[in-house]
Amino acid sequence: MLPHQLELLSPARDADIGIEAVNHGADAVYIGGPSFGARTSADNSVKEIARLAKYAHRFGSRIFVTMNTILRDDELEPARKLAWQLYDAGVDALIIQDMGLLEIDLPPIQLHASTQTDIRTPEKARFLQDAGLSQIVLARELTLQQIAAIRAATDPERCTLEFFVHGALCVAYSGQCFISHAHTGRSANRGDCSQACRLPYEVKDSQGRIVAHEKHVLSMKDNNQSDNLRALIDAGARSFKIEGRYKDMGYVKNITAHYRVLLDEILEDRQASAQPLARASSGSCTLHFQPDPDQNFNREFTDYFVQGRKEDIGAFDTPKNPGRAIGYVTQVGPNFVELETDDPATVIHNGDGLCYLDLQKELTGLQINRAERLPAPQRWRVYPKDAIDTLKDLRKNTVVNRNRDMDWVRSLEKKSAERRIGAWLQLDETPQGLSLTATDEDGHSATATLACTLEPAKDATQAQSKLREALARLGDTIFEPLDVSLNLSQPWFVPASLLNPLRREAIEKLEAARAAAWQRLPRAQPVQPPAPYPEDTLTYLANVFNHKARDFYAKHGVKVIAAAYESQEEPGEVSLMITKHCVRFSLSLCPKQAKGVTGVQGTVRAEPMQLIHGDEKLTLRFDCKPCEMHVVGKMKPAVLKAGQSSPLKFYRTRPMNAVTG
Repeated sequence: MLPHQLELLSPARDADIGIEAVNHGADAVYIGGPSFGARTSADNSVKEIARLAKYAHRFGSRIFVTMNTILRDDELEPARKLAWQLYDAGVDALIIQDMGLLEIDLPPIQLHASTQTDIRTPEKARFLQDAGLSQIVLARELTLQQIAAIRAATDPERCTLEFFVHGALCVAYSGQCFISHAHTGRSANRGDCSQACRLPYEVKDSQGRIVAHEKHVLSMKDNNQSDNLRALIDAGARSFKIEGRYKDMGYVKNITAHYRVLLDEILEDRQASAQPLARASSGSCTLHFQPDPDQNFNREFTDYFVQGRKEDIGAFDTPKNPGRAIGYVTQVGPNFVELETDDPATVIHNGDGLCYLDLQKELTGLQINRAERLPAPQRWRVYPKDAIDTLKDLRKNTVVNRNRDMDWVRSLEKKSAERRIGAWLQLDETPQGLSLTATDEDGHSATATLACTLEPAKDATQAQSKLREALARLGDTIFEPLDVSLNLSQPWFVPASLLNPLRREAIEKLEAARAAAWQRLPRAQPVQPPAPYPEDTLTYLANVFNHKARDFYAKHGVKVIAAAYESQEEPGEVSLMITKHCVRFSLSLCPKQAKGVTGVQGTVRAEPMQLIHGDEKLTLRFDCKPCEMHVVGKMKPAVLKAGQSSPLKFYRTRPMNAVTG
C-alpha cells in the first residue's frame, strides 16, 4: 500500500461475508484459513478463500489471511504448507504473531504483524518493520500522540500502520492475557479464549471490604473511532480495521458501509490539499440503506484511549447489548405489555428484541412475538415470546430499549449495496466497421472490433442518442459509464444485434486486462545485519512457543528467552493479564484522583485489590508509573496436570557464552 492511500479493512467469518464487505466498500478483507487463525469456529477452506480473493481482486481489494496463533514445533510444517496453499490461492498477505514463521520456508507473500504482537512502542514497531513486516497492527490502547511517535520512528514507504477503529475490545493488551489458559487450558494466543473478562466479579480492597458487587469490571464498551478518523490519519494511521470475524453478514455490511461513507468524505475534503489522499482500491459504492452503527450488537461505545484516559470506557453493568431507549411501560397485562414510545415515528415490529434493566441492574430480554399499534398516539401492545411472570421486575414506568429492529435486519438481508468502477467508452469508425474502446478509472484499457457495413441513419439526432444509450448499458458488470464518446464521420445506424455483442466483448476484455495487471503486494526484506531486538531478555510474555521463534530472537540479539506461558513453565503466581484499563480509576479509587493530581506519573502507589467470581480469585496489582493494571493469578492444578504436549525449556538464565562473550 502506498503512503497516501487509506485502507478500510473489514472482517469476514466466511467468503460470502467477505464478498459483501467488498461490495460495501472494503479496500481489504481479513479472514481465517483452515487453521492457525486465532478464532475457533471461524475457519475457511483454501478453496473458499480463493473464491473470495478472485472476487476482491476485480476491484483491487486485497485479502489478508490470519495465521496469528502461536505455534508448537510440530505445527510449523503444516503452517508452512498452508502458507504456500494460500499464496497459490491468490491471498495478498498473512497476518502473523509467531516470529518462528520468519525462520521457515514461506512463500514470497507479504507479512503483517498481528495485534497479538503487542505493538505499543516506537522501538517495537521499528524492529518489526526492520524484521520484514510490511503492515503492523498497533495496540488499541494507544493515544494519538503515541501513534504519531511510532509513525515518526518508522518508514511510511516500508511499513503501514494499521489501527482498530470499531468493534469489541479486549481489555488486555493483545497477546498479554493468559487467564483463559490458566483457568481452562484454552489459550487466547491459540484462538480459544474463554472470555473471563466478560464475567461478573466482586471487587474487594486490601482490607477485604467490598467495593463493587457482581460488576463486569473487566468488560469494555465497544470501540468506535468514527469521530477520530481525521486525527488518526494525521497521526499516521493508514489502515482502519473493523473487528469482527465472528460477526454476521448484517454487521459487516453496516459497519463497512458506515466507515466507507466517513472515509470517502475525508478523501473528498483532502482532494484540494497539498497532500491529497486516495483509497486503496477501485470503484465507488451505492448504498441502498443508511448505515447506523447503533443498530448492530454493541455494549455502547467508547473511543478508548485515543484521546487520553477516560472514566467511562467500561460496560460494567452488562456485557450484553443494551440497545436504544424507545419508550416506557404503561401497563403489564396477563400476556402482553403496553408501551408508550418517546418518538411518534417509532414503529415496533413482530420479532423485535426489547430489553430493560431489572432492579439489580441486570439486562433482561423481552423478545416480541407480535406487536399491535393501539389507537392512542405512540401506544403499542406487544406480546412477548416468554411468559410475563418470567420477566423479572417488569412494571409500569420501566424504561424499555430496543436492541434488535427486525425492519432493519430484513433490510440488510436483501441486496444493500452495489460497487462499480467508472469507465469511459469511445466508439470509433474503422475501415472494417467499428471499434469500441473501454478505459477504466485506473487506466486499464481494452478494445473490441466489429466488422460491418455501416448505413447512414435516417434520424441523425436520434441515432446518436440511441448509440450512446446502448453503449452505456453496462448492466450487471462491475463497471459504470462515466462518459460515452462517438468518433464517427457521420451518424450511422447500428442495430442492437451488432452493438450489444461489441459492448459485451469490450467490457469482458477490460475486466481481463484488470485481472492481468493485478500484482501481488511485495514481500519486505529484513534489514541486514539483523536489527537488534529492543530488549535482551524475554519472559513468558513474549509468547515464544517453538524453537524457530527462539532462534529468531536469538539471531536478533536476545540473550535470555523464556518459553511461552502455554508451555506450563510458570506454575506460580504471575501476571495473567496486563491492561491499560484500571479498575481503581474506573471506580474513582485511584490515589491520583484523590490527591487531585491525575496524570502525574510515578508519584503514587495503589494497594492491591481482589477479584472474586465463584471459586476464582485473582489479585489486581497497580503499576502507577506507566498507569497499568496487572491481573495476577496462577495456573489451576487441573490444567497443570493435563500438561503440555510439547513442553519447552529455553534459557531461564543468561547462558555462559552470552555472559563471557
